[in-house]
Amino acid sequence: MPAESSVISARHAAIGYGSTTVLTDLEFEIPRGSRVALLGPNGGGKTTLFRALLGELEAAAGSIEVRVNSATVPQTERSRLDYPVSALDVAVMGSLARLPWWRRPGRHERKRAMAALGSVGLDDLAATGFGDLSGGQRQRVLIARALTADADLLLLDEPFTGLDNLSEQRLSLLIDELAENGKTVMIATH
Repeated sequence: MPAESSVISARHAAIGYGSTTVLTDLEFEIPRGSRVALLGPNGGGKTTLFRALLGELEAAAGSIEVRVNSATVPQTERSRLDYPVSALDVAVMGSLARLPWWRRPGRHERKRAMAALGSVGLDDLAATGFGDLSGGQRQRVLIARALTADADLLLLDEPFTGLDNLSEQRLSLLIDELAENGKTVMIATH
């Protein structure tokens, strides 16, 4: 596959922290619209790879090239559920990286966030407190936040953890739909 048609290219890449290398000799290409599972045990380097794909870590050797905007969808278990924000507020947060530091999100950003909530099937719960949503609904709100950030690469960190069967099915269908619409989805799991 030509490098230009891929969203991510890794060439003999090594990633780590300081003098400690966590991943070595990474070699892969991921095309647009792919669904990729990143499998490994806890401590196996999945989060390290995600951090490199987000630009938070540089390759210690070789290269990793990400050709699209990316966003992470963290585990909802790690979210503060007592913070008084609505589903819409969380989705709007995706626009913050695109705004100047001094500008607050306005009507345009709220409209985009509402559209993103609609795309994940939660526009009717926009005013609901994030902590009052089910685990599956919170995951979908976090995906809406990534969509509001104009991300074409979504990095999902253990998105099925703690979800019931119905929520798992809904999330799987959403991931399929995102890929069909050209989004690239990477899912870290063990």
